[in-house]
Amino acid sequence: MNATPFLKWAGGKRQLLAQIDTALPPRLKQGRLGKYAEPFVGSGALFFHVVQRYPIAEIYLADINPELMLVYRTLQRDVTAVIAHLSDLEAAYLPCSPVQRRAFYYAQRDQFNANLATIDFDAFSAAWVQRTAQFIFLNRTGYNGLFRVNSRGRFNVPFGRYLNPTLCNAANLRAAAALLQGVRLAAGKFTRCADFVDDQTFVYFDPPYRPLSPTANFAAYARQPFDDAQQLALADFYRRLDRRGAVLMLSNADPHNVNPHDDFFERAYAGFRITRVQARRAINSQAGKRGPISELLIMNY
Repeated sequence: MNATPFLKWAGGKRQLLAQIDTALPPRLKQGRLGKYAEPFVGSGALFFHVVQRYPIAEIYLADINPELMLVYRTLQRDVTAVIAHLSDLEAAYLPCSPVQRRAFYYAQRDQFNANLATIDFDAFSAAWVQRTAQFIFLNRTGYNGLFRVNSRGRFNVPFGRYLNPTLCNAANLRAAAALLQGVRLAAGKFTRCADFVDDQTFVYFDPPYRPLSPTANFAAYARQPFDDAQQLALADFYRRLDRRGAVLMLSNADPHNVNPHDDFFERAYAGFRITRVQARRAINSQAGKRGPISELLIMNY
């Protein structure tokens, strides 16, 4: 079976894959780019799409979120054990009443946070398996598939109240794990990919989006903020890789949805090609404000 993202993820690109695919570099589709890098991997929607359609010899996936990268690294190493733990959580959770499900969710969230201090993110252990299963469980049952932490790094997403969530799709997890074999996985800043990237690399950047308004940000994805200074640092890094000959695409929010005079990205990426794709707003407390909006694709080809 074809693998699809096993996580729900705010800002995930699954709904935009058809539009993004049309904008992918011809060299990638023709098999003339053998390397793929994604330094903000999130749920990996474009990774799963690309690697199953186009010939890629070397892959680098990274994210600043160490919890997320622990999940990828654990699936790469022992997907069978993850499935066993997640199946146990599913069997315990699904028969519960709504009140019991809520209590179960918060008990798992409390345990997930309590165990943070004991996790060695550098050395694989059985604790990684349990944490990965809990991460997937919390992702599939928490509100809107968000990952959000407080200033102490504690996961604080509330219960999601889904009637029939899919918690353990074993076949998809195995398919995803198969695609992760041989992939270079790293936790850290986007600049860490510099050692991997050369003129044979397609790099896709999908950073935390610049908020469209002061209330549009859904709080901390990681302890470190990704503010305008970070957006500009990314633009500088984009130019650095462009000079190296890498083939680049970047996604971000389109400020013109709320302010047609906001030229932040036009200035930051002056000289590069900027196009727009249509998306549906995924995070908004009012359903009526989740209609189509545009998002940016910025390319150097």
